Amino acid sequence: MTKKIAFLFPGQGSQSVGMGKDLYDNFESAKSVFDTADKVLGKSITTLCFEGPEDALKQTVNTQPCIVTMSIAALEALKSQLDITPDYVAGHSLGEYCAMYEAGVMSLETALKAIQKRADLMNSTSTSEVGAMCAVINPPEESVFNMCLNEASAFGYVDIANYNSPAQVVLTGKYDAVSKAGELMMEHGAKRSVMLPVSGAFHSKLMQEAGKKFESFVSELELNDAQIPVVTNVDASATIESSDFRVKMPKQIYSSVHWTQTIQKMAADGVEIFVEIGPGKVLAGLNKKIVPDAKVFNIYDKESLDTTIASLKAELMCV
Repeated sequence: MTKKIAFLFPGQGSQSVGMGKDLYDNFESAKSVFDTADKVLGKSITTLCFEGPEDALKQTVNTQPCIVTMSIAALEALKSQLDITPDYVAGHSLGEYCAMYEAGVMSLETALKAIQKRADLMNSTSTSEVGAMCAVINPPEESVFNMCLNEASAFGYVDIANYNSPAQVVLTGKYDAVSKAGELMMEHGAKRSVMLPVSGAFHSKLMQEAGKKFESFVSELELNDAQIPVVTNVDASATIESSDFRVKMPKQIYSSVHWTQTIQKMAADGVEIFVEIGPGKVLAGLNKKIVPDAKVFNIYDKESLDTTIASLKAELMCV
């Protein structure tokens, strides 16, 4: 029986100056994606990705379109070298737009315009709200975790942004409350609590204004039914209907990212091989905590692409 495979696409925080340059120089299919992004978005995504500066690249309005461009460029480079169609696709937060692109839900131009609008709205909302995010490593068990959240809520709004793995949860909300929640979890056995260098409380109700404005924008987008099931962040369910994506895209901005549940869903449906496509190896690291028996590969430059293709041919008997 053929092994099932899923393509995964990373989110914000995976960016680095120089990302995609190797792919741009070696694959015409990747170069075409970057050139299209520059033209569609009216700014030099290629310069931001290849040269930075880092301060500019890490600004939300640039980070999101740059990661999406680089990830889709890596995807197209893979497809130019290997005839392969995944059984599922998923993306972490902004990576979901790459997943929707691969599934045929939207064109490259639509994906680029949508992610830029999303980034602009999230950025404008974050600058008007004093928000923060905090990663908790090896959080305490559920009842203690919830107790810490309840106690911290006396300092303001705090919620869960990301269920990244059984060993990592990201908190979001008002700065004082998020900071206090992290402190309390450390006191109750968490291994680490790290405030993240972000400009706002992403994936929280503080982003509802951005979600509402994005809903209006999404209503005008040309979307198709998915050709490949997209396991969506907001509910970890396989999604096909274009009407469902219209509802979930705005909601994703202010809802928790159910990444652990997303990977568990695909594994339960028989996925044995996961390929992370885009900058960094963040999702591969999370996967090892969620489904340690699954095989995970990465594509972020020519060398990793060549290595992954050879491995996939062996795994899937594509030779």
